[in-house]
Amino acid sequence: MTEAKERVARRSVDKFGQRRAQLAESALRALSELGYARTSLREIAQKSDFSHGVLHYYFADKVELLTYAVRQFEEVCVTRYDEVVASADSAVDLAKAFGNAMAATLRTDAVMHRLWYDLRNQSLFEESFRLDVLDIDKQREQMIWRVVERYADLTGAPAGLSPEVAYATFDGLFQHALLRYLNGEENVADDLARTVPAMLAGLVSAPPG
Repeated sequence: MTEAKERVARRSVDKFGQRRAQLAESALRALSELGYARTSLREIAQKSDFSHGVLHYYFADKVELLTYAVRQFEEVCVTRYDEVVASADSAVDLAKAFGNAMAATLRTDAVMHRLWYDLRNQSLFEESFRLDVLDIDKQREQMIWRVVERYADLTGAPAGLSPEVAYATFDGLFQHALLRYLNGEENVADDLARTVPAMLAGLVSAPPG
């Protein structure tokens, strides 16, 4: 293949990827409003600048589109606490910043988190995207574990639990807060910001005497 043809091929691939990304963004808006079970490809297309036929051209079905869209969102989400980890100078600072960051994403990304939990629940029935959900879940687990490891390092104490348990603990806390937040309860995010540091401290064992 000549250099000119290679450039044309690359542009074609880039354009295809850009269109898929645009469609995925539209899908996220529709899915976050209605949920997986109540959203069709046609409804997703109506919220985008593309026709239903074009949507089918770029994605084989709703499962492929949903998986692609959520992965696109998660590429950003799974690093949301990395700056907290990198900038913390003390265990107290880390715990407080972690709590504030969890509260902030609850306030700003509630509908997207709702979509994630919807997808994870649907994967119990939809085998076609179960592996993708498990992969995303593992990335989220590693995200939380980086916080716990850094906290343990700053305190000089061992983390007295596994990455799986640490993730399940914070994920459960966040999901419960999300449900209350979507229900319109006041001060849920502030409560989360206060609870997270105490929970983080409780998960790390005291250093041996």
